[in-house]
Amino acid sequence: MTADQIDPSYPIGRFARRDAYSAAERAAHIARLGAQPSRLTAVLDDLEEHDFDAPYRPGGWTVRQLVHHMADSHMNAFLRVKLGLTEDHPTIKPYDQDAWATLADTTLSPHVSVALFAATHIRLHSVLQSMTAEQFSRTIMHPENGAMSLDQVAAMYAWHGDHHLAQLERFLLVYR
Repeated sequence: MTADQIDPSYPIGRFARRDAYSAAERAAHIARLGAQPSRLTAVLDDLEEHDFDAPYRPGGWTVRQLVHHMADSHMNAFLRVKLGLTEDHPTIKPYDQDAWATLADTTLSPHVSVALFAATHIRLHSVLQSMTAEQFSRTIMHPENGAMSLDQVAAMYAWHGDHHLAQLERFLLVYR
């Protein structure tokens, strides 16, 4: 399948939450999360300033908005994991990602959010690497997605980062 035949909304497919993950799968999720900041930096290194204001796909956010969204989303992931570790089945707060993508901070250089994404991932990676299997079974309540184990949260955000990185990589191949 060529880059122009891939669904630009879900270039790696949709996230499929599973009930449980093996220790090896969990380690792979954590490793993917750990690698995402350097992957994001590498993709952005291949872009020109004018590319940041182009939509990463038809009808989609701009590249700039997408990079800011990645930082926003993964900051929320970090906080959700910490809440799940320190509170008993907390209800987390969802947010309107489309509304967030229109706020003034999304006009800043995407490199601001690359730095935030990287710093967040250093901390998230540290917490995830230190967790026991029992801690990964702790749960949060997502008002839209229902109860989620921290194992599922880690899997979802490993997918989420890879998903948006694939969108940016596709942008490089198809739209530039």
